[in-house]
Amino acid sequence: MAPARFVAGMLLAAIGCVLSVAADNPTTPSPQPFVWQKAHATFYGGADASDTMGGACGYGNLFSEGYGTRTAALSTVLFNDGASCGQCYKLACDRKRADPLFCKPGVTVTVTATNFCPPNDVLPNDNGGWCNPPRPHFDMAQPAWEKIGVYKGGIIPIMYQRVPCVKRGGVRFIINGHEYFNLVLVSNVAAAGSIESMDVKTSDSDEWIPMARNWGANWHSLANLTGKMLSFRLTNSDGHTLVFNDVVPKGWNFGQSFASKLQF
Repeated sequence: MAPARFVAGMLLAAIGCVLSVAADNPTTPSPQPFVWQKAHATFYGGADASDTMGGACGYGNLFSEGYGTRTAALSTVLFNDGASCGQCYKLACDRKRADPLFCKPGVTVTVTATNFCPPNDVLPNDNGGWCNPPRPHFDMAQPAWEKIGVYKGGIIPIMYQRVPCVKRGGVRFIINGHEYFNLVLVSNVAAAGSIESMDVKTSDSDEWIPMARNWGANWHSLANLTGKMLSFRLTNSDGHTLVFNDVVPKGWNFGQSFASKLQF
């Protein structure tokens, strides 16, 4: 019996060791799959989407920035004070709830969040106040909306889900502002699409300086960075971090755009 007790004791000790190691080194849980959810969608911007330019995310000319006509303005609950800027969503007309005259079933379209659809407290949530809290709502660029809906419908019930963004080229940065106020627009972000945090470092320092979201996809720093070679550290909303070393060369000027070779 003694050998058996010895073996059992060794096994228990080994299991305890494994559990201890697992507790000290927890694994990162896999991200939960995006699920289909219900919402409604309207459209704006004209047949060529020319009136969707600019917007509350700050991307400016959506055509030159690579977003094209597959864009949408999000209601308050989805926009999340700009934290959702750059995220991508797959949308489909919900044929179970839609008038069949205005729905194009079996078709999906993927859009990027580039704008904010403000609430209208004067109108009820179910009659004109489509973007009022707590409604999830997409005010889509007209060409994107017409992929899943018929123009005369005006508004259709949809199903939507977050999806990874697919982009060409690397993440881009545009620096605006003035001395001691540097406003950096981050665009063309793949995968999660949205940025959770951002830091900046100058070539003459080893210290990373935290930046704060100013509005939309614009982040600011109050440090004196003018003309210095800059590196950026971005963490996206999926928790992945990339460092863009010396992406901004020495001697830069406000208003310049800088394209990196790195992408999430």
